Amino acid sequence: MLKHLVFMAALLAQWLNYPAPGVPRLPNGKVDLSAKAPRTRDGRPDLSGVWQTELETPAMIASRSNNEAAKLVVPGDDPTTFSRYFFNVLSDFKPEDAPLQPKTREYMQRAGERPAGNPSGGCLPHGLPQADLMSYAPFKVIQTPSVIAFLYELDNNYRQIYTDGRTLPKDLNPTWYGYSVGRWEGDTLVVDAAGFNERTRLDVAGHPHSEALHITERFRRRDFGHLDVTITIDDPAMYTKPFTIKATEVLLPDNDVLETVCAENEKDGAHIK
Repeated sequence: MLKHLVFMAALLAQWLNYPAPGVPRLPNGKVDLSAKAPRTRDGRPDLSGVWQTELETPAMIASRSNNEAAKLVVPGDDPTTFSRYFFNVLSDFKPEDAPLQPKTREYMQRAGERPAGNPSGGCLPHGLPQADLMSYAPFKVIQTPSVIAFLYELDNNYRQIYTDGRTLPKDLNPTWYGYSVGRWEGDTLVVDAAGFNERTRLDVAGHPHSEALHITERFRRRDFGHLDVTITIDDPAMYTKPFTIKATEVLLPDNDVLETVCAENEKDGAHIK
């Protein structure tokens, strides 16, 4: 009985499956994900909620499935289903047409020498746009009139988007997630982000960026359960032109992000190439 009570207490402490009040529900009690998107008191679209990147289509999954990827599949974590842009932000381009500067192309050809593209293996932040594209770890949006916070479940990282009218700082001190300011264009939140350090990668493939990286994100909550995201990447030092990728975040109703701490027992970094 004691073990049972401890287990139940742990579940309650994590706030899983707690019925969120004031959300639209179907007759069976499930949240109506196709219901009208909510709005804040000031009439803005309310982006609040726990979100996770939508899995790829069955056709895309089938087209890229292979035996090596299948070896990585564990219950609840199937890399073959993740967003293709999480693995390769240039997946819409043929290799010869990819907008890579010569030095970037040369860097990508040194696959056996350069660092891995997924910094979480060393308990370091993913940065952007990887954090927008993770199909295996959710994030929570908390919206206020002057700032919108993104709380990432992975390694307890967070990000703030200021919507109080300020502009990006003139003298940026490079950080993992940079600096973000947002403005509303109708029902779309447009975010300008800059001031990134060079230690993150755009994707798991390892596409690099410079400190000149500028990212423009557009968030639109199409209905109660879907948040459409458009991400434009502009880094003239590494790429010959800006390019745009898209994703959809799916609401995880009656749910919350959990605490994850990677660094307390990290043993992968020394083995990653």
